[in-house]
Amino acid sequence: MSRSLLGRLSLAASIVVLAACSRDEAPAPHASPSATAASTASAAPSAAPAASAPTAGGRDGNDPLFHPEKAIEKAPDVFKVKFSTTKGDFVVQVTRAWAPNGADRFYNLVKLGFYDGVRFHRAIDDFMVQFGIHPEPAVNGAWYRAYFPDDPVVKSNRRGFVTFAHAGKDTRTTQIFISYVDKQARLDTQGFAPFGQVVEGMKVVDSFYKGYGELAPKGKGPNASKIQREGYGYLDANFPKLDVIKEAKIVP
Repeated sequence: MSRSLLGRLSLAASIVVLAACSRDEAPAPHASPSATAASTASAAPSAAPAASAPTAGGRDGNDPLFHPEKAIEKAPDVFKVKFSTTKGDFVVQVTRAWAPNGADRFYNLVKLGFYDGVRFHRAIDDFMVQFGIHPEPAVNGAWYRAYFPDDPVVKSNRRGFVTFAHAGKDTRTTQIFISYVDKQARLDTQGFAPFGQVVEGMKVVDSFYKGYGELAPKGKGPNASKIQREGYGYLDANFPKLDVIKEAKIVP
């Protein structure tokens, strides 16, 4: 693997941390597909509201999206999720045996509708596309430290494989990436455990907008911690070409 790709992976991991759980998770929820831990409390997204205080999205504190501690349903051994996006549809097939903890978290997030309206905020040619920061800061706040345990790496991060980003041991939360290429063996050694694979619509995944490049501050793309704190007003104003998940749902 080239030094430039290694450097890109490394940066990605740090960026990931800030975005998904006080991290910017890039395939690692921020700089390596990984997440980067926030250095100050101000980097964290806002906390979930009280039951009597609806958010801008019309949710109150009783909404299931504010309670990751209850999102613990065991996933089926094999299931499919259809993503409808601004570029078309693609389908991910999850095999729980590959990464049981990752499969369970993904299953619960999809059932909650977490990914509906989410942007593909980091898409880089010959690397991967990443997503998983919710449009509402209060929802991000609820999942900010909703970590779940690592899985052993059973499958390699090859083209079309789907993996949670992380920022170190047991730091996965909500951010996910899909690999664009096969040459990602370095990610395997860094603990990125694929839990699924795109089985339909990989051309759609290939087509997501990549013009913004790497995340800030290294590139001209979004700042993941700002997405978490400020919501999609920040993205709409500054990165309007990002593609969007209209709906993610479990299908037969």
